[in-house]
Amino acid sequence: MKRALSFLKALQKNNNKAWFDAHRDDYDVAKSDFLVQVDVLIKGLTKVDPSIGSPLPKEIIFRINRDVRFSKNKSPYKNNMAAVFAPGGKKSPKPCYYVHIQPGASFIAGGVWMPEKEILEKIRQEIDYEGASLQTLIKKAVFKKYFSGLDEEATLVRIPKGYEEDHPMAAFLKLKSFTVTHFISDTEVLDPKFPEYVLKVFAQIKPFNDFLSVVFEK
Repeated sequence: MKRALSFLKALQKNNNKAWFDAHRDDYDVAKSDFLVQVDVLIKGLTKVDPSIGSPLPKEIIFRINRDVRFSKNKSPYKNNMAAVFAPGGKKSPKPCYYVHIQPGASFIAGGVWMPEKEILEKIRQEIDYEGASLQTLIKKAVFKKYFSGLDEEATLVRIPKGYEEDHPMAAFLKLKSFTVTHFISDTEVLDPKFPEYVLKVFAQIKPFNDFLSVVFEK
């Protein structure tokens, strides 16, 4: 991953089309390195969660180009490389596994990010009924080794309509996204055993994704 990380560091300082065009070969090499890692992750993850299928690496990575139409940030390129592993492919609404490589800001994540209203309501209903099992899961030592809890990037101020303010699962019910994140250093990204480490983290995301997957079966 050294060439991928090096390219992204340079891109952060030179995020413009002229520079990118002049270093297109460097990008192709960096992308190729990332695709190799993604392929290893696909093969390893299918043993842990067969539901993700066997996608081609190029099918589950994200484009380097940014959509700047509605953004104040007009930088044309992303300063990261990322891949999502989910049943049904990259655009699937189902629980996923995600790896994000960015100099100084890499992370491994999973769950369901900003679900549509119908799915959001089903997840909240599942938490209402089975929240105790979710609490048990996130309190396990092996889970806490990698995650501090569910992410709180998108949270309601008040509990959703239909639930009491003093609901024992109020903190979960207020969430609009149901994800967990484990941040990793550049040193960890460059470690030859990086794919093995990612798969260890993915394995701990699996029970959380299983909890969320139930709502897609109803």
